[in-house]
Amino acid sequence: MLETKNNDELPPIPPKRYFTIGEVGELCDVKPHVLRYWEQEFPSLKPVKRRGNRRYYQRQDVILIRQIKSLLYEQGFTIGGARQKMSGKDDKFSKQAINTAELKSLIKEVESLIASI
Repeated sequence: MLETKNNDELPPIPPKRYFTIGEVGELCDVKPHVLRYWEQEFPSLKPVKRRGNRRYYQRQDVILIRQIKSLLYEQGFTIGGARQKMSGKDDKFSKQAINTAELKSLIKEVESLIASI
C-alpha cells in the first residue's frame, strides 16, 4: 500500500460502512467536485451509486482517495503518473532510476581513473 504523509493531519476514518461525498470531502480535505473528477480519471475509484445517483463511498475508497491526494499534492505526480503508480505499471520508471544510478556510478569511476592517469 502506498504511504501517505499527511494521515496524521487528516481526521481518523470513523467505523461506518458508507460515507457521502460531503463526508469524504471532509475526511480527505478535498472538495466534492475534485472527487467526482478523480472518479473519471482513476478506474479503481468506483463509489456505490444509489437513490438518484447519489454516491456512497466505502472505507477502502476513502483510503484510496487519501493515497491519490498524496501522490498528486505531496509527491508531485501528474494525473497520468499517479494513475500508473496506482496500477503498478511504473516498473519502467523504477528500472530507469536504477539504470541512472548505475550510470552515475560508472561515470564517477571513469572520472577517477582519468584523474589518476
